Amino acid sequence: MGYRKAILSWLPSAMSFFLKGIILGFAIAAPVGPIGILCIRRTLQFGRFSGLFSGLGAAVADLIYAIIAAFGLTFLSNFLIAEQFWLQLVGGGFLLYLGWRTFFAKVHDKTREIPHTTLLHDFVSTFFLTLTNPMTIFAFLAIFAGLGLYSTQDGYLPAALLVAGVLLGSATWWLLLSEGVTLFRKKISQNTMLWINRVAGIMIVAFGIAALLTLLF
Repeated sequence: MGYRKAILSWLPSAMSFFLKGIILGFAIAAPVGPIGILCIRRTLQFGRFSGLFSGLGAAVADLIYAIIAAFGLTFLSNFLIAEQFWLQLVGGGFLLYLGWRTFFAKVHDKTREIPHTTLLHDFVSTFFLTLTNPMTIFAFLAIFAGLGLYSTQDGYLPAALLVAGVLLGSATWWLLLSEGVTLFRKKISQNTMLWINRVAGIMIVAFGIAALLTLLF
């Protein structure tokens, strides 16, 4: 009976950490940036799974940064902060590359089945792109500290529930986005898709240029 009472008394606090993590993960993933543009474009071109895997790559990268912040892995956070110049340089260059590839991408038959290697590429590309954005670790460190979520003084389980919620919240956003865009996919003609590729490519290149320009100031 004592164990049951302890569990029941602890459960609301545990659920609070988990729900806060979901809200935080959703909120961080939701703003439309280069990852969102890639997810939308890939969903329109290749289908829901391509867009979803693109989003999941970013969600797993968010999870890694959330783990570093929630568990107080200062040696990793300090390293990422110290190397933010090179991370941002690589990330900005990668955005330029992705933008160039997107702008000149050919329009493929929408009925063609997407191979697993393409889905893996979708996942890895957005995972790498998110991981090279040093602002993500700053965001998690600041939010966890500001909301009093960053603490392991009550044990590691609350922190684990927090980062699990971050992953679920982020993944939920990418699932909703890819499914929502899928509803319009059949209405997009090949000529329209060609222009979507060009506009998306220009926007991604613009994000890359902006990331590189911030290194000069």
